Amino acid sequence: MTRSTGMLPGGYWDCAGVLHREFELAMLTGHDEEFLVQRRGAPSAVLLTSVLSRTVRRIGNVCPVTEEVARELLVADRQYLLLKLRQLNFGERVHADVFCPWPGCSSRISLAFNLSEVPVQEAKSRGVWFTLTLSPEGCPSTESAQREVTFRLPNGADQELVCAQASNEADALNRLLERTLRGVGPHSATGRELVEALSPLSRGEVEAEMERLAPKVDLSMETACSECGRGFVVAFDLQRCFFGALRIDAELLYRQVHSLAYHYHWSEASILELTRDKRHLYSELVSDELGRDHGH
Repeated sequence: MTRSTGMLPGGYWDCAGVLHREFELAMLTGHDEEFLVQRRGAPSAVLLTSVLSRTVRRIGNVCPVTEEVARELLVADRQYLLLKLRQLNFGERVHADVFCPWPGCSSRISLAFNLSEVPVQEAKSRGVWFTLTLSPEGCPSTESAQREVTFRLPNGADQELVCAQASNEADALNRLLERTLRGVGPHSATGRELVEALSPLSRGEVEAEMERLAPKVDLSMETACSECGRGFVVAFDLQRCFFGALRIDAELLYRQVHSLAYHYHWSEASILELTRDKRHLYSELVSDELGRDHGH
């Protein structure tokens, strides 16, 4: 299977206000892998935008899926597409080693799970902009209309900017709110001015409402240490897992290109157009043939 289809847990709103959720995803080719390997120093959010624009063939009627479209996707939709891309290119099963976080232990623990078991939650409500009436404790006003805040959910463009500019977690949250809030009550102030005017309680209320409304890909899992027996929660880093596998395969990619070019006399461009599964298949056939020639 070189392509996969499915439904986004959130969805992409086009400029006409139409929601698109069905997607078609293609396997990485050698060209895609080489492109991503060459950009290995870029922030993971930027790499994710690049890989989605190269492998998502369509979202609903939106085709092609440009980097601009990929940036406008909700954070959870981007995670879900990467999850499906990981399945399509590297298989269902994931093996990872973690260390017990409990003091005095730090034992290495091997984990294994199927990506299809990762919980995915669809959006509670679908829309581009949402409203929330802040509590009078956080926003002192007797009229609810004066306490109504308008916001959107974070997307890939927010991820890229926050990753590039934020100095710490608190700064990242402030920058995220600066980009996603559109005003409180009749005031249309945006950016830092608006965020600084909000009380800590109001900020917490907005964050909680964003969390409630947004689709989710739950990448945390409970496990227990086999040595000390104590339980803990592991946060699975999907982007690190995906791009890490590509870094590991970088040398293999060029070895396979060399082998196929040498034995089949194909051009480098033709070999890099192959999907991963076909390139691996032809490489295995070459290895088997060489093994027979040498009596193995």
